[in-house]
Amino acid sequence: MKIVMLESLAIGNDLLNQYIDALVAAGHCFEAYERDDDIPTQIARCADADVLIIANMPLNAEVIQNCPNLKFINVAFTGVDHVALDAAKAQGIAVSNASGYSNDSVAELTLGMMLSLLRNVPQVDERCRNGATKDGLVGRELRGKTVGIVGTGAIGSRVGELCRAFGCRTIAYNGFSNRKSTEQLTYLPMKEMLEQSDIVTLHCPVTDQSRGLINAETIAQMKDGALLINAARGPVVDSQALADALHSGKLAGAGIDVFETEPPLDVNHPLLHTPNTIVTPHVAFATEESMKKRAEIVFDNLQQWMNGNQINSVI
Repeated sequence: MKIVMLESLAIGNDLLNQYIDALVAAGHCFEAYERDDDIPTQIARCADADVLIIANMPLNAEVIQNCPNLKFINVAFTGVDHVALDAAKAQGIAVSNASGYSNDSVAELTLGMMLSLLRNVPQVDERCRNGATKDGLVGRELRGKTVGIVGTGAIGSRVGELCRAFGCRTIAYNGFSNRKSTEQLTYLPMKEMLEQSDIVTLHCPVTDQSRGLINAETIAQMKDGALLINAARGPVVDSQALADALHSGKLAGAGIDVFETEPPLDVNHPLLHTPNTIVTPHVAFATEESMKKRAEIVFDNLQQWMNGNQINSVI
């Protein structure tokens, strides 16, 4: 069986070679490449592959359709909106993801953004480096705030746990889940959740239902001075509407890890020029621990699929 990895899994060569050596010893062919988004290059690399391993690089229908032997796409990522699933389904190709590898890493960066925004960390850092003081930049505490969570899968639920440990009240949008409210988490319609939240944090996939969910209308329903965190997917937020709300002072700040496209971004992107905004180039998932966990999941996905027992199935 030919297995082609089209981009790095960001783990050390020693660990990667352990996985590769085991597959080669079992009689399989393994080829690994650095990421290249050029379509003809991708097709040339994987045209005779039985298995493809990717992380977050786009895998479009043209590439999939030019892989007649392809049977399994192993996605080293939680979201799969960058994969042409319709094309995979049409060819009977199985797809699995690496759900669960970044629960803690994303949740922890989310909390870090909340704390940094509340305590004005970027601003006071700049003040200190320039020989100035904190005057006018006294921050706020996370304790006692109401945090509204949009998407209460594994990551959103972990964010809720961490927020409660800080003494927050946690509520959630009820449009993505049939779960019932508990003593720890109350589900509400979107408008009510937005009206009550001091901080809104996004952890949902991008779907027809969630695309553009945070827009001018829904931002208007948020508390004046609220914070927005997006560590989900860029298209969930209307960036220009959010930028307008930050410039006007409707929202007090935002922490944004994801955008409509993968970084590097156009330097004129509206959220790169807004006040009280922390921007990071899609790093929430990436820690040493999460990368190792991701590799474990990916190669376990592969072994289980080879054994006829597909896990973490998308299709």
